[in-house]
Amino acid sequence: MALGRPLAPLSLTVSAREELERISGSRTLPFGLVRRAKIILLSAEGLSNKAVAARVGLSTVMVGVWRQRFLKQGIMGLYDEPRPGGPRSITDEQVAELIRTTLQKPPSGATHWSCRSVAAQTGISKSTVHRVWRTFGIQPHRRKQFTLSTDPLFVEKVRDVVGLYLNPPDKALVLCVDEKSQVQALERTQPLLPLGLGYLEGVTHNYQRHGTTTLFAALDIATGKVLTRCARRHRHQDFLRFLKLIDDSVPADLDIHLVLDNYATHKHLSVRRWLGSRPRYHLHYTPTYGSWLNQVEIWFNIITQQTIRRGSFPNVRDLVRKIDRFVQHHNQHATPFMWSATAESILAKLARLHKAIHGT
Repeated sequence: MALGRPLAPLSLTVSAREELERISGSRTLPFGLVRRAKIILLSAEGLSNKAVAARVGLSTVMVGVWRQRFLKQGIMGLYDEPRPGGPRSITDEQVAELIRTTLQKPPSGATHWSCRSVAAQTGISKSTVHRVWRTFGIQPHRRKQFTLSTDPLFVEKVRDVVGLYLNPPDKALVLCVDEKSQVQALERTQPLLPLGLGYLEGVTHNYQRHGTTTLFAALDIATGKVLTRCARRHRHQDFLRFLKLIDDSVPADLDIHLVLDNYATHKHLSVRRWLGSRPRYHLHYTPTYGSWLNQVEIWFNIITQQTIRRGSFPNVRDLVRKIDRFVQHHNQHATPFMWSATAESILAKLARLHKAIHGT
């Protein structure tokens, strides 16, 4: 003879059963939620609370609790309710004072605050200081560099170069050209310690210098491919040789638009004469202190990070050989950089920067 209160009938709609089966078979959802979905599915098959409890590893009382939650609230009743947590130990006024101290009151004898120093100053624990800084995006230990352009034609040059990126001319090739000078062939004095499980690659801090090379590069903004040449020196003659390499590599029926910075080598009389005698060349100069507008600088950063900075080169020939190997591999898998910034967005950002510096 059965004892106890009879169980309320539990029936599932087709959509509810599908959702519960999805939850019960998940490998990413919380384990507690998956187990509760299994409790409801087993209960819908007519099993008793005791039998379900034995299947899922819970007590009979807890199985009854989740069964009742489902009958009252549906699937949403199986999710954990938000927990309020402990009471706040810091008031809004204290948070505001901490932020004002960090941003407006530099510490005595130091250039910036640390968690411990500002905690000692304000009487707030360093863990709380860390949480407040993280919430509001305050990072006193970091700084970023900038240089405002002094070019009187800054606006015109920005519009010219950005317009070239966003709306390149027909039957023409747009090349971002520059040189990375003084690329050093540095050889570490001791062998590298290889990367392993649980420890980083090891490298000695001291090295031997074996000379330098200058890397000339022209980036095709349409394909992302680069044309390069390494030279021993950084003179207008070397730049002119690189321009001749470009001229030989580009089909004669295409115009060539070159994006350049204002380095003296690019404006040497011999260079200007050579370009002036070839009407298919069109020059677009970036503003003074505006080399960040030249897309080839992005590629220079890539090759520096992936080949040059962490390499060890016994001589300049080895450095040049590895640069050429990187270029060859890059061109086989090249994709263009997706330039999305408009001239208006760049000028608006610089206006905000001016306002932050000068207040106008």
